[in-house]
Amino acid sequence: IAPERLTPKYMLKIPPLLLVLIPTALLAQSSVWKVSKGEQSLYIGGTCHVLRSTDYPLPVEFDHAYQAADTLIFEIDPAAAQDPAFAMQLLAQASYTDGRTLKSVLSPEAYAALTEQGKQSGLPIEMLNSLKPGMVMMMLTMQELAKAGVTEEGVDMHYHARGVKDGKPVLSLETAEFQIDLLTSMGEGIENELVLYGLEDLGKMKTLFNELIGAWRSGDLAKIEALFIADMVDYPELYSKLLADRNHRWIPQIKGYLESPEIEFVLVGAAHAASADGLLAILKDEGYDIEQLTAQ
Repeated sequence: IAPERLTPKYMLKIPPLLLVLIPTALLAQSSVWKVSKGEQSLYIGGTCHVLRSTDYPLPVEFDHAYQAADTLIFEIDPAAAQDPAFAMQLLAQASYTDGRTLKSVLSPEAYAALTEQGKQSGLPIEMLNSLKPGMVMMMLTMQELAKAGVTEEGVDMHYHARGVKDGKPVLSLETAEFQIDLLTSMGEGIENELVLYGLEDLGKMKTLFNELIGAWRSGDLAKIEALFIADMVDYPELYSKLLADRNHRWIPQIKGYLESPEIEFVLVGAAHAASADGLLAILKDEGYDIEQLTAQ
């Protein structure tokens, strides 16, 4: 589960978000970029962590990068995320253990709105009251995505499975422990804003996911930024913690990969590719060549 998808606006990037596939043009672009300097290169693929069955097959540019790559790099090792111990630790850290509850943490307005949404989504507030708001919003989001037909594993799991089958090495940018801490501490200090803002988007989940898939399939960074980042910057702490800080922390690792003779395929939530704090903009500013892949 990618953190930027844990609130409805930022699902691209949960474990992630067009009623039908966009028709493929003769010259199509997608969310795959080649990064190079001199003779060294790697690929960055912006991903959606969850998809619908109709979103397959994936854009062919992803396959081109996969075939060219010696090594696959993910935000977190998908095998670790699938380990039952990960889910158990996530749930444990996402639960209040100090006597607090949603009712004591949230304002009456936010709690009432969350209670009503829980009824609509089939998750009674009694089931949620011991959980932190970030976890609750993740669960509600997944419920609404499932109603919209979003039930398939996304790009990351797809290529991880292929990589394991093909014997390609798998590396990660972050540890499972880091992501668990990131997810369970999301929204601390702004719990009411996190809930009220997130609930606004739950009713538009199908439309938002359609827009996301359209922007992702065409590699439209401006649209991805508008969908995921434009509003998030109103919450600087959340924006920094979920996107900007992580992008800057990953850059030295990515530059290290670019110094190796192997070719890597770095697969991260598509929101990490967009904006001035995105991986592509940072690398371009540091003198790397960025080329968006185009399928003929």
